[in-house]
Amino acid sequence: MVDLNHVVLIGRLTRDAELKYTANGQAVCKFSIAVNRRKKSGDQWVDEPNFFDIVLWGRQGESLNQYLVKGKMVGVDGELRQDRWEQDGQNRSKVEIVANNVQLLGGSAGGSSFGGASSPGPARQEQGVPPAGGTPAGGDDFTDDVPF
Repeated sequence: MVDLNHVVLIGRLTRDAELKYTANGQAVCKFSIAVNRRKKSGDQWVDEPNFFDIVLWGRQGESLNQYLVKGKMVGVDGELRQDRWEQDGQNRSKVEIVANNVQLLGGSAGGSSFGGASSPGPARQEQGVPPAGGTPAGGDDFTDDVPF
C-alpha cells in the first residue's frame, strides 16, 4: 500500500502574508488561513473555525505575496509537514501545510479585489481562453460532429 499526504483547503487569510528569504536567497512566503466547519449545536448550525499555517516556497510565493492579504479567499493544494524540535527539555512539534499551488479566489472580505493587469478575468478574455464553464465569445455552435 502507498502512503498518501495530500491536502486541499479553501479559506480566508487571517493576516497578511510574510515574505522572507533564506540565507541562500530562496523565497519563503508564510500565511495562515481560517476554514470554517459547520456543525449543529442544539437546533442551530454554527461555524467552528479551524486555523492552518501555510508555507509557499519559491517564485509563486514571491509573485502572490502582494495579493495574499487579510480576508482574501484562497485555495491551497499541498501536503502536511511536521516540524519537530526540543525546547527547554520538552519535545515540541508543529504541523504546517507546504503548498504546491495557491489559487486566489474571489475578492477579500471587504469586497475589494486585487484588480489591475494581474486580474485573471480580463487576461483570460484577451488570450482567447473562454471563461470557466462557458464558451468563447461569438459562438456556442460547434462545427464538429460528435459521434456520441
